[in-house]
Amino acid sequence: MSLQESLNKFKQQQEKCQSTLTSIANRSSRASHSHKPAPPSTSSAPSRGSVPVKFSNDTERLQHINAIRKSPVGAQIKRVIDLLLETRQSHTPEQINEACHVDIIGNKAVFDSLRNNHKVHYDGRCFSYKSKHDLKGKDQLLSLIRKFPEGLAVIDVKDSYTSVLEDLQALKAAGQIWLLANNDSQEDIVYPNDPKVVIKVDEDLKQLFRGIELPGDMVDIEKDLQKNGMKPATNTAKRRAAAQVHGIPSKPKPKKKSGINKRTKLTNAHLPELFQNINLPAP
Repeated sequence: MSLQESLNKFKQQQEKCQSTLTSIANRSSRASHSHKPAPPSTSSAPSRGSVPVKFSNDTERLQHINAIRKSPVGAQIKRVIDLLLETRQSHTPEQINEACHVDIIGNKAVFDSLRNNHKVHYDGRCFSYKSKHDLKGKDQLLSLIRKFPEGLAVIDVKDSYTSVLEDLQALKAAGQIWLLANNDSQEDIVYPNDPKVVIKVDEDLKQLFRGIELPGDMVDIEKDLQKNGMKPATNTAKRRAAAQVHGIPSKPKPKKKSGINKRTKLTNAHLPELFQNINLPAP
């Protein structure tokens, strides 16, 4: 085949392809004109071009706030008092709402209960924590304890200021107070350690003190101490056995005269009621 014949055949193929493409284009155009437009949708769903509805990403937090505001009045009061106790600062209703989500302004029952609570001080604008004893430090704490020689409950002072429990331990270590546990109420009681303080003793305790009789033999005393979990400072039985081995006769100790004379040192001078029935000899 010559070159000219090849070119003619190529042109025919090109014309055939062009005719086929034109036919396809015409069919597509007719189909688009004959297609009826769809009726507008009556559904409430948003169209593709509209902006979708956005929900809050903080849903859990909003649910938590809603649960707090629907909780009982007592529970909301506790949240506010805990906030005031922890911060020891004055708070406006708006600050309380922001800090613990309790709406005082929008809940009259919460507002009235909080204003009348004995643990809360309200000055007409702000709320603050009010302790039973207004103390500012260790010196004032010690002065208060000395006003209660019969004991002061720790629960009455532990909320006075933030470091009050540490100050109680420091005063105890310094020997200025006694810090004892009350087995009946399971509460600690603090007492002043001052010999000059006159302590009122119950009549039952005084009778118990006077009714205790000590054994006449030191060995029996040591046995009683051991029964009560205490270790005696002496061992009379061992000392007597050693004396017998070495042939040392035990000398009976002279009996001490009963009673108290003017030279007797009263170590319990701060408990005068224990000695009110004892007659001292005239000087």
